[in-house]
Amino acid sequence: MMVKIFIDPGHGGNDPGAVANGLKEKDLTLKIAKKIQSLLSEYEGVSVKLSRTTDVYLSLSERADMANKWEADYFISVHINAGGGTGFESYIYNKPSTKSVAYQNVIHPEIMKAIGNVKDRGKKRANFAVVRETKMPAILTENLFIDNSSDAAKLKSDSFLSQIAFGHVQGLVKAFGLKKKAASKSSPAKPAVSNQKEVYRVQVGAFADRKNAEKLAAELKKKGYPAFITK
Repeated sequence: MMVKIFIDPGHGGNDPGAVANGLKEKDLTLKIAKKIQSLLSEYEGVSVKLSRTTDVYLSLSERADMANKWEADYFISVHINAGGGTGFESYIYNKPSTKSVAYQNVIHPEIMKAIGNVKDRGKKRANFAVVRETKMPAILTENLFIDNSSDAAKLKSDSFLSQIAFGHVQGLVKAFGLKKKAASKSSPAKPAVSNQKEVYRVQVGAFADRKNAEKLAAELKKKGYPAFITK
């Protein structure tokens, strides 16, 4: 049975989203969404569609309509926060389905585990259009604050964006019981690390304790991802 995951990179085109510290929300959300798509390609029985793959504008209703017409099983809208806070939070519709609640309960902690020493702002509910107008269970993630200098320093790191994406994927893996694709017996040996899709550099500075960074790196390696510790 195929699981259809719809990923919505927030903002785009003439709507940059939040802008601060030399960063634009629309750029970060697209990078994270593409990383999620790439990681999910390593799992069987899952189909992924993005609302946008380039820097184009889409209305909120257009994003929801695309997911509805595709008959997605799950909808994720990726955002970066602003407003002077710090940390990660996730949202579902304020009149949620049972499945939306259940999936948030699984996905939220997996993202927190992957991004390290970041404030957990909690699992929340709101009347956001994309989680209200989608017919399938949906979640909107707010991945740190672009106008917080400490958060922005993390968001400028491509390896940290990979950690965010990894957390989203691990949440989906647990929520939907996804399994890694089996390597073909006749397939050649894996290419060198330099040719791998993703190399994870786990930043020690993102964690309160170096041991936690080492634990995440070990977990990534166990799952088959090249990973090493950086400052």
